[in-house]
Formats: sequence, structure tokens, C-alpha cells
Amino acid sequence: MAHVAENLPRAPESAAAARHLVSEALSAWGLEELAEDGALIVSELVTNAVQHARSRSVRVTITRLEPARVRIGVVDKSGKAPWLQEPGGADEGGRGLVLVAGLAWDWGSDPLP
Repeated sequence: MAHVAENLPRAPESAAAARHLVSEALSAWGLEELAEDGALIVSELVTNAVQHARSRSVRVTITRLEPARVRIGVVDKSGKAPWLQEPGGADEGGRGLVLVAGLAWDWGSDPLP
């Protein structure tokens, strides 16, 4: 099972670094067709962690589970699990997890010990 992980600062510019990390990993594994969606997913997850977690860094992981299936993870020290909520029409934010749910085969969160 191939795996890539990197710690990034909890800062807005880390979303771009995470997109690059995902794109590079997927390209190295010959999964370029997943790169656009993967980059958008990790960008939304890192942005969510930057906005809501209070840790100094976030950890981005990309794991190849099957020949054409990967798991993208973003680990932070938040004690609250993310939840999917439908944004209102005038809301400027709140669409990140809606995008993730629409692009990913599945999504969820795991509490840390």
C-alpha cells in the first residue's frame, strides 16, 4: 500500500501545498484522472481545518487503497468532528463538505485518542 504524508502549518497557504502534494502523489501512482477531484477535496479539508481547528499544524495523508482508489486524510487536533450542513443561498461559506461529499466515494471523520 503506497502512502504519502506531510505536516503543514495551520495557515491558509497550506491548502495550495496540500493540492500540490495530492497531485504529485496521484501522478506518481499513475492516477492523474483523480488529481483534479483529489486536489479540490484536500483543499476543502485543509481550509476547514485551518478555519476550525486550533492546532499549530495539520497532517495531510494520501493512501492508495486499491489500484484506482485512494484515501485522502487531513488530521488536526480539533475536538469537534466536521458535519455536513447545507448552506443557505446567501451564505458565502459552508460549502466545503458539500463539495467533498459530492466528489468522494465516501467521507467521514475518525476521533483521535
